[in-house]
Amino acid sequence: LSNNNMTSLIRRPASAMGSMVTRRLVQRFSHSSAIINGSRHTIYRPQVRPNRSLCRHSVRSFSSKETVTMTYIDPGEEEHQVEAEVGKNLLDVAHDNNIELEGACGGELACSTCHLIFDQETFDTLPPMSDEEEDMLDLAFELTETSRLGCQICVTKEFEGVKVRIPDDGY
Repeated sequence: LSNNNMTSLIRRPASAMGSMVTRRLVQRFSHSSAIINGSRHTIYRPQVRPNRSLCRHSVRSFSSKETVTMTYIDPGEEEHQVEAEVGKNLLDVAHDNNIELEGACGGELACSTCHLIFDQETFDTLPPMSDEEEDMLDLAFELTETSRLGCQICVTKEFEGVKVRIPDDGY
């Protein structure tokens, strides 16, 4: 291994990782063993995965963008009305409008920091949740029956007037 590659790796002695490596970590990271400075280490590399968002906003073959008006409600109960482009995911819409919604993994379905809470009526219209999204939501703060990850929900015309709540994650 070259020194250039070492900066992108997570290195830990193989014995130290042991049972601390969860099923999710193993699924999201490829790993191999290497002997470094005379001791065996397990090296974890993030798996290269395509963007996990179901939205198709990255391909723009038209110049006029259709939008809907929707509202984010922050943990302080302040409402932020935004124009959301149809086809974008709710994490990107929040970032485009300077709304504090973390999205630590960049929308790759590897965290739960873009957790949003929907009203029941809106939740019932959303596409089914994948097993991966459900696994990530298990890690979210203030999980509810109507929780979803913003990176997995695409804006549609039916989102006109929708309000989504950003849970208080302690920020």
